Amino acid sequence: MDDHKPIDTPDGPALETPGAGARRFEAPPSDLPITEAEAARLAGLAHNEHLKIASGYLRGGLADGLLKHATGAISEDDGQLVKFHGMYMQDDRDIRAERTKKKLEKAFSFMIRLRIAGGVVTPKQWLALDQIATTYANGTLRATTRQTFQYHGVIKSNLKRTMAAIDAVLLDTIAACGDVNRNVMAATNPAQAGAHKVAYQLAKDISDSLLPKTNAWREIWLDGERVVGGEEEFEPVYGKTYLPRKFKTVVAVPPSNEVDIFAHDLGFIAILDKKNKVTGWNVTVGGGMGMTHGESDTFPRTADVMGFCAPQDALKVAEAVMTVQRDWGNRKNRKNARLKYTIERFGLDAFRAEVENRIGKKLGSPKPFVFDGNGDRYGWVEGDDGRHHLTLYVPSGRIKDVEGGPQFLTGLRRIAEIHEGDFRLTGNQNVIIANVPAGKRAEIEALVDQYAMTKGAGALRRNSMACVALPTCGLALAESERYLPDLLTELEESLASHGLQDEEITIRSTGCPNGCARPFIAEIGLVGRGPERYHLYLGAAFDGSRLSKLYREDVTAAEIRGVLDPLFAAYAKDRQLGEHFGDFVIRAGFVSKTTNGPDFHERTGPLKAA
Repeated sequence: MDDHKPIDTPDGPALETPGAGARRFEAPPSDLPITEAEAARLAGLAHNEHLKIASGYLRGGLADGLLKHATGAISEDDGQLVKFHGMYMQDDRDIRAERTKKKLEKAFSFMIRLRIAGGVVTPKQWLALDQIATTYANGTLRATTRQTFQYHGVIKSNLKRTMAAIDAVLLDTIAACGDVNRNVMAATNPAQAGAHKVAYQLAKDISDSLLPKTNAWREIWLDGERVVGGEEEFEPVYGKTYLPRKFKTVVAVPPSNEVDIFAHDLGFIAILDKKNKVTGWNVTVGGGMGMTHGESDTFPRTADVMGFCAPQDALKVAEAVMTVQRDWGNRKNRKNARLKYTIERFGLDAFRAEVENRIGKKLGSPKPFVFDGNGDRYGWVEGDDGRHHLTLYVPSGRIKDVEGGPQFLTGLRRIAEIHEGDFRLTGNQNVIIANVPAGKRAEIEALVDQYAMTKGAGALRRNSMACVALPTCGLALAESERYLPDLLTELEESLASHGLQDEEITIRSTGCPNGCARPFIAEIGLVGRGPERYHLYLGAAFDGSRLSKLYREDVTAAEIRGVLDPLFAAYAKDRQLGEHFGDFVIRAGFVSKTTNGPDFHERTGPLKAA
């Protein structure tokens, strides 16, 4: 204890590892002998903190729970720990009432999310993931808003088989969920091959560096042997308590903000020279989408641009930002535990100073950059290296075969069988068939046409996203993925009636306020409040740099078109040249401008009627 200096924080004393800026960070205080003072501090921590401490580095009772064949579930505490292994326990809520009436257990299954830094997979991996989906899951692959895949409907008895199959193609699910650094996103930038390569490598390096080192995943899911002397095992970065809450990192390459950099805890914005070479990174901190309805001390927040770092310092900066959050974050109240609240409490200047202290140097002033949007570029693009890339629009990221419609599952399987490049997932839930040689382009195109896969959609639809919500997500209050296509059809008709069918407008829907589809930085955001009821948010920036504002509370699904139609009419009539919808509704006085997180709740209604 003598080698560690206390830091006073609003949540009690934390402990700082000395010399952290000169080397890799050591275990935080939870790995040290606990004094009476420390025990008193631990007594005020959230339940999850005690759970992590007692888990034996994320083991808990998971191994024993898998052997309990009389139930399809695991214990409540293990349900928290299994998130660190990339899973959530869920049940089919469509049949919950029926099963309860028959006195049957809920139809439990597991959602499994992969860790795929930068969203890049090989054709061999694609084929393996396809086979897992049709063998152990519900027959679909879902591209997530975090540039990875997740499976739904995996029952407990198939968990270890599924994990073994994932491991066989050199992928895993470690830290895809839980209080850790989660899947690291990177810009796809098919037209900027060199910059993408650098961004992808940084994302992969951060992912590898900040990965939990516990052997629990291999022990539990792959029957690996426990490390000899396991009682002395420790996490060199995380310690026994890991992070106070989830931590999300992204890497962006302007002019595209497809990764929504301002919505995440930590971000790196590539600064390019005239030849598209990365000269360094602007560092962003403190973004986050989730909040709780009716609790004004929770709010979404856009990230601050903290400074600039040289390429060789980026990994050290990432580690420093995360470990400051590790030591300063709120471990008493999980609703206020994200980095965005840490920065609100301490201030950006104090946070930056501590990061600089840990890396042993000052950050530079942020460099100029420009984003032109946060959507994807559909269709064929030729990169500056002469390779070809095809971005497909995949509705809500659900890769499946639709009777009478697109055959994404079969079509992409056929492409993977002959593809010589790779596949990339985007942060908007779409798929890029990447690095296609010029001579292969026609063959890929023929398969896309044969299986009716979409190379684009209407302007509103191609800028849309939805979370899964019902029936599997236990947090969902309303429909999202299953509802959004019908709503889009209604709104497309409304836009067309005003001559706006070609206007690019972002629209996103979630079944609850956790914000998985990032609705609070969409120009039109729908956030579930209850069955067929949503809060309607307007006024975010088209490039994802500004939050929206609540326009109407508890709008029913049947009312949404009627509420938005007059706004579309006003936009068609009074917009300025090049003005985006989110900017217009602020200038026209329909909502006030949100300057940042705490300001999000300042006004809860339209400033004027449409």
